[in-house]
Amino acid sequence: MTTHNKFLDSLCWLVVVLGVVGLLFLRFHRAGDEAVSNFPTRTLTIICPYAAGGGTDLFARGLARAAEKELGQTITVNNVTGGAGAIGHAAGIIAPPDGYTVTAVTFELVSLPLQGLAPFTHEDFELLMRVNMDPGALAVQADFPADTLEEFIAWAHENRSVQIANSGPGSSFHLASARMSEVLDLPVSHIPFNGASPAITALVGGHVDAVVVGPGEMQVQVEAGNLKVLAVMGEERLELFPDFPTFRELGYDVVMGTWRGLAVPKGIPPEIQERLTEAFLAAMHSEEFRTFARRGGLNLAFTDAEAFRQSVQEQSEQIDALMERLELK
Repeated sequence: MTTHNKFLDSLCWLVVVLGVVGLLFLRFHRAGDEAVSNFPTRTLTIICPYAAGGGTDLFARGLARAAEKELGQTITVNNVTGGAGAIGHAAGIIAPPDGYTVTAVTFELVSLPLQGLAPFTHEDFELLMRVNMDPGALAVQADFPADTLEEFIAWAHENRSVQIANSGPGSSFHLASARMSEVLDLPVSHIPFNGASPAITALVGGHVDAVVVGPGEMQVQVEAGNLKVLAVMGEERLELFPDFPTFRELGYDVVMGTWRGLAVPKGIPPEIQERLTEAFLAAMHSEEFRTFARRGGLNLAFTDAEAFRQSVQEQSEQIDALMERLELK
């Protein structure tokens, strides 16, 4: 065979190989396009980093039910617990980046890494949206000798000490209570409990002077006339509790609390992220979910992906400095 013929044969084989590769590329590219354009085609999962029956679990299940109608697929909630939320958050980060796994992320996405309790940060997720923000609320017994925040501050200084219960060391409401104490210059002893419920019980029983937890968590005791709320740490008054003044409107820059949102693994196509955001936003605004939120004392506070990322970053910097001062790091 001449050199010329060998060259032609090689050229023909090259054309065939390139043609096959091209067809395969087009096939898989088309399949990828179809996967994106037809998304979703099967069951989705929301990872909840906390146990069944808790606030985040109920939040995830309520949102899942409403979003099923928007996406046309079943959404299951998988409780991946342990490490104060670290294991569930980590599972969400390493999930396949196909859009079928969404994680219910919480404030602990900020606090755990700062305490060295998790090997990840919020930057390892693609944040989709914040759904709710529960600000801290300062409450006292109904017969406490102070009916306003100013009277409470005066009482604390007069007695040279005030015992304030919170939901646990390093928790969002422990940090909220500490921030409040700094701004108000209060002589405080922070009393941690294993969750908001026992902290509230301690206040009702008269074992502490005050408590800082979420307003929804103390709603029953307030409505029963056992407790009164002096102020909340939100940016504005809450729709669910319009009579509770904010610290900010009273002249004190205290805006802190806990939040919940949705995130997906890095690498998901933008079109799928957009589809998920549209569906969960519609679910959040549905009458079904809004009724669920009202009954559960859940303060809805949507922010889009960009605003969510910015607020989490700013909060991370603020909490980092606060933890240093509290010697929690």
